Amino acid sequence: MRIAFLMAPEGVEQIELTDPWQAVIDSGHEPVLVSTKPGQIQAFHHLDKADVFPVQEVVSETSAGSFDGLVLPGGVANPDTLRMDGQAVSFVREFFEQGRPVAAICHAPWTLVEADVVRGRTLTSWPSLRTDIRNAGGTWVDEQVQVCEAAPSTLVTSRKPDDLKVFCEAFLEEFAKRR
Repeated sequence: MRIAFLMAPEGVEQIELTDPWQAVIDSGHEPVLVSTKPGQIQAFHHLDKADVFPVQEVVSETSAGSFDGLVLPGGVANPDTLRMDGQAVSFVREFFEQGRPVAAICHAPWTLVEADVVRGRTLTSWPSLRTDIRNAGGTWVDEQVQVCEAAPSTLVTSRKPDDLKVFCEAFLEEFAKRR
């Protein structure tokens, strides 16, 4: 499988990128770092700068159709920036329109709210997004991982870095079902 990891140029929580990325590699699949700008992205450990990672594809030059699934890592600034970028929001929406699976952790559901794809779905996130998800028509639950199979595509969500192990297991299992 070829799996897109969508991130803004800065603000992603590094462990929410690196742990799922490594899980994809360990499962024999190809992770691809997609961003809104070419070059590299700046990851963070909470509010402190961490490592940089090379952008492999720019969202304006690719499409959901070239991937088997989408992973949206969190960090507060990352999804907040993505939801302000129309091309990034459209890219996310395409996965749902095409029935391709999506996984989002921590603050990443902010981008899903902006893409208007949470209505009628059950998901989890960092607790501060609870009201945003409910206002967007979703049902918020406080669970390590939530798999929602509401049509047209499967959505796997988790709350925080402590949930990464079960998040990675769940999204890889769900993505494999869609092959």
